[in-house]
Amino acid sequence: MNKKKTTESPSNYDNLDTKSVMELITAINAEDYSVAQTIKESLGQIEKLILAALPKMKEGGRLFYIGAGTSGRLGILDASEIPPTYGVGYDVVIGLIAGGDIAIRKAVEFAEDDTQQAWKDVTEYSISSSDFLIGIAASGETPYVLGGLQAAKEKGIATGCIVCNANSGIALIADYPIELLTGPEFVTGSTRMKAGTAQKMALNMISTSLMIQLGKVKGNMMIEMQLSNNKLWKRAADILSHELQISQQAAQALVQKHKSIKKAIKAFQSK
Repeated sequence: MNKKKTTESPSNYDNLDTKSVMELITAINAEDYSVAQTIKESLGQIEKLILAALPKMKEGGRLFYIGAGTSGRLGILDASEIPPTYGVGYDVVIGLIAGGDIAIRKAVEFAEDDTQQAWKDVTEYSISSSDFLIGIAASGETPYVLGGLQAAKEKGIATGCIVCNANSGIALIADYPIELLTGPEFVTGSTRMKAGTAQKMALNMISTSLMIQLGKVKGNMMIEMQLSNNKLWKRAADILSHELQISQQAAQALVQKHKSIKKAIKAFQSK
């Protein structure tokens, strides 16, 4: 097993503390350009994971994310945005972080080093072989994630991962590994930067593709989004007006009556 972590390798830049703001942001921007290419090279792995998770979710299974630090926060961010965007329950995509909810805002020392805790965390949600578990870890070696995936695998639960180093322990355990080889960070070892960006992009692809395949989008519109503020009520009316070729006033009346874009479309088309 190759234990060399390119995410921990020295930065391609030096003397950062002597550079101007423009020099710093220009260099960061240049590094960020490489992230999309890295994702492109891993599209085959991303597709395999999505196709493995999709049948389980079609049958009512759930998607779990586990991670520590930045990786854990990215999983929680993705999970928290799915219900309002696609109208599913908060128990469909579940993000868990080493150290618990307090770790979302403040680092919890040594939480990521416990190989048993992730499994304890997911079992609180009665995880089963009907579900799919994704471990997120830039290093590919985080004990919290490693232990959680190993325990899940022993219980017959399908697993995937998103890592940023080649041949990592986590990728070797996961059934459907995604390896995003982002290389050295601009600030040496600061994986909240390129590695974090790559992980966020992969999570966007995974959850968005799954929701589309589950019928939560019509054309390019979010037809099951939660109407939780004035902006979203207006967006719903705009969608209905465009989709049904009706006036804004008629669209507003429809969405007010049915409280749902999907239900409003169905009611209109059944006339």
